[in-house]
Amino acid sequence: MSLLRSISTVGAFTMGSRILGFVRDAAIAAIVGAGPVADAFFVAFKLPNLFRRLFAEGAFNAAFVPLYTAELKDGRERARAFAEAALAVLAWSLVAFVAAAEIAMPWLMRAFAPGFLDRPETYALAVSFARITFPYLLFISLVSLAGGVLNAHHRFAAAAATPMLLNLCLIGAVLGLAPYFPTPGHALAWGVFAAGIAQCLFLFGALVRAGERLRLARPAFGPKVKLLLKRALPVALGAGVYQINLAIDMIVASFLPAGSISYLFYADRINQLPLGVIGVAVGTVLLPVLSRQLRSGDGAGAHASQNRAIEFALLLTLPAAFALALIAEPVVATLFGRGAFGATEIRATAAALAVYATGLPAYVLAKALTPAFYAREDTATPVKISVVCMAANLILNILLMGPFLHVGIAIATSLSAWLNVLLLARALMRRGDLAFDARLKARVARQAGAAVAMAVTLILLLPLLARPLAGGEASRALALAALVAAGGIVYALAAWGLGAAKPSELRAALRRSKA
Repeated sequence: MSLLRSISTVGAFTMGSRILGFVRDAAIAAIVGAGPVADAFFVAFKLPNLFRRLFAEGAFNAAFVPLYTAELKDGRERARAFAEAALAVLAWSLVAFVAAAEIAMPWLMRAFAPGFLDRPETYALAVSFARITFPYLLFISLVSLAGGVLNAHHRFAAAAATPMLLNLCLIGAVLGLAPYFPTPGHALAWGVFAAGIAQCLFLFGALVRAGERLRLARPAFGPKVKLLLKRALPVALGAGVYQINLAIDMIVASFLPAGSISYLFYADRINQLPLGVIGVAVGTVLLPVLSRQLRSGDGAGAHASQNRAIEFALLLTLPAAFALALIAEPVVATLFGRGAFGATEIRATAAALAVYATGLPAYVLAKALTPAFYAREDTATPVKISVVCMAANLILNILLMGPFLHVGIAIATSLSAWLNVLLLARALMRRGDLAFDARLKARVARQAGAAVAMAVTLILLLPLLARPLAGGEASRALALAALVAAGGIVYALAAWGLGAAKPSELRAALRRSKA
């Protein structure tokens, strides 16, 4: 399967999940709003996801996939034995970690949301919700390992479709179960717990259907497992700089007025659409591709794959960044502007979204650059860079939160994301592992020109659509659809006219199967 076709497969399923995610977030915004209950739930929901993205999706998979791919060269049975050994260590370690976290949750919450101590009711809710949601870490981490096995076999669809179950469970919880619990936040927390079980059953079922049944045994620390852990531990920071920065944002935002955490959460959810569809898809597919090419000695092929991944990522990310920055308020109003989510919440969330959008290309480029380190079995360099970026993010948060409140936190996040990608690129270039070819340089310049043409179109259309954008839900939705359609058409035509993308190349890449 070609690189672009694989990215498109993952991206398509991720798009479906993000659409369901918007339905989920719109329901939460309408019923819960952006007050203390919402703040408490979003902190509780972020805790297991933070650890999952750092240790399971980020560190563990970044180290696991290249090792598993290498074992596959010696046969599926040997690779399966390694996967089972890794599963045992991961599962039993997480059981112990989750149990300890449940006991220590009041103290953990003091660390992750210290500002809640001045709001005892919000603090108590956050502790209660987090104790319900935290076991999700165990289930979803096992899902990540199963997804890594499937991805190594070029079976990307099942793992990409799994997040849909989380959104379906939360939609059902907030719409159907909220009246039966003390607060809607309690219903949402139990929805997260149920989703973890559903996702785990679904993906391990996919493994069985693929002929890769994994057994859970006692943990044994053989040479391969020790090597896996040695590589995984430093990646926990290197692969998760974006998530760590969001955690810092959460800690700082807990000291800001009520609703600040919710504004940042809703803004980040919208920003996550292109990041998830493009960035996660590129990173998911690129790691096993680069690992295979480098192990076979195909350095030229690895450089070409890296350049094409960056080119494809920016082709879709640049217009998304321009659009979200320019039409942030209409987007937020259309998606969330109903029920408990009023004009104040719309303006506050839109301000954060516009700033987050400026860092969107950096977030996606980081997803395209970090596999180049992991495929070469280098886990030290990204962690060093992440420490620098986290320090910069923390300093910027402290400097900017006073004058700009929650928007200052968004500014700090975007700036540190750009610092991260610049340092990653410089490190790869210095040792000859990254070189932008002539095609990439020309295409990116043309993509930027097409994005500017789209931005001018949106700026001209906004005053003309001001009245319908300020109207009712149907009016807002139609006006936003017109804006998006017009911007998309202009970008597509400009990209074609300037030579930023050739439809014939995209069609050929999607059809081509790897020999």
